[in-house]
Amino acid sequence: MEQVKTNINFSYMLLLALVAALGGFLFGYDTGVVSGTVSHIGEQFALDELQLGWFVGCALIGSIAGVAFAGKLSDRFGRKATMLLAALFFAVSGIGCAFSTSFPMLVVSRMLGGVGIGVVSIVSPLYISEISVAKYRGQLVSLYQLAVTIGFLGAYSANYGLLQFSHSGVAFSSEWMHRIFVSEVWRGMLGLSGVPAILLFIFIYFIPESPRWLVLRGDEKKALGIFEKIYRNAAAAAGELADVKSVIGSEVKSDWRSLFKPGIFKAVVIGAAIAILGQFMGVNAVLYYGPTIFEQAGLSGGDALFSQVLVGIVNAVTTVIAVFIIDRVGRKMLVYWGVSGMVVSLLCIAFYFHFGAGLGLGNWFLLAFFLFYVFCCAISISAVIFVFLSEMYPTRVRGMAMSVAGFALWVGTFLVGQLTPWLLHAATPAGTFLLFAVMCVPYILIVWRLMPETTGKSLEEIERYWTKQ
Repeated sequence: MEQVKTNINFSYMLLLALVAALGGFLFGYDTGVVSGTVSHIGEQFALDELQLGWFVGCALIGSIAGVAFAGKLSDRFGRKATMLLAALFFAVSGIGCAFSTSFPMLVVSRMLGGVGIGVVSIVSPLYISEISVAKYRGQLVSLYQLAVTIGFLGAYSANYGLLQFSHSGVAFSSEWMHRIFVSEVWRGMLGLSGVPAILLFIFIYFIPESPRWLVLRGDEKKALGIFEKIYRNAAAAAGELADVKSVIGSEVKSDWRSLFKPGIFKAVVIGAAIAILGQFMGVNAVLYYGPTIFEQAGLSGGDALFSQVLVGIVNAVTTVIAVFIIDRVGRKMLVYWGVSGMVVSLLCIAFYFHFGAGLGLGNWFLLAFFLFYVFCCAISISAVIFVFLSEMYPTRVRGMAMSVAGFALWVGTFLVGQLTPWLLHAATPAGTFLLFAVMCVPYILIVWRLMPETTGKSLEEIERYWTKQ
């Protein structure tokens, strides 16, 4: 067994994981870039508040649509083909945004990008999980979440850089180039996603299909070839192939009814629960409405934006740490410590908004616990969620089951995005953060009582846990 571990081709798995994780970068970029375009687009098309809200939220509608069919497509046509489709959606979206001649065309283009987001949020971590060995699976799947955070930072940086470039006095002979990069710079901000989308399409074209999906489709020869590249050991590859076949051979037919089979249904419900609960613990409220919350605490607009930059930096750096420790510490242990820290920080933030003025607490108190919250969140639920979802379902229904969980996740994201401004007004910031703290409790109880520890276990071992084979 030790010889098998020694011969594992980690660099090959890392290469495949990095290519798939590029979908996460597009996810983060497409989600984060909108923050720098709202005012420009509102002025360009003379939009009212409802229309601006629709512009921001339409991509989430596309994401919900994307996850609804991503799993079925990946189960039927393959993980690789579905990622190629997502890259195509991103490319068309970027080009469409850059050359939109009307607001409806811009909304349609954004929704197509949202479909791409929904698809990659399912298929990219699923693919990484299926090409990884148990020892490194957590690290490699976590690269997807790391790519998402880098995508956010990339969007913020691109927005800033393109805005500065538009003020530099550069002139283009082409009317459209001048509009995209100077006079209507929001076009460049949104359209820039087309470049990594095209690269994603090219890179995915040259990587192999998931070997587990190939076994599912009866192409054992090609699957064995991929396992041999991963293990660099013919005997180990043959043993892995036999293990996958033994599990898949006893599974039910892949259709929606199979999700209601004993064991599988329990896993689906648990996955959907932790996916939607994770959104109601405040993470997206902090990422999307951080500047607004800081301004309500009395910070100036500039200080509020700078504080949000710190939030983004802590989020990205902490995700890097999570990548290196998730397979050593374990998924559940990260959740226990991280969510406990989230509860403490959320309670302290609520305390600040309710009692801070009377006690003379400075803004440093709020910022410190905001950053501590982001650290605890990034090293636990944000790092673990896609790992959990990509490895906890049987191979034959993995795509469809992840679609259910992904649908719950994006519905939760949409609801939090819509409800947070109302909560901050109706329940006050103190009440809002107290609610987020309360929502942490059922999450940690579900992970503690109902989720198995998956660290170090093969996908087939995890599958047997749910199906009791």
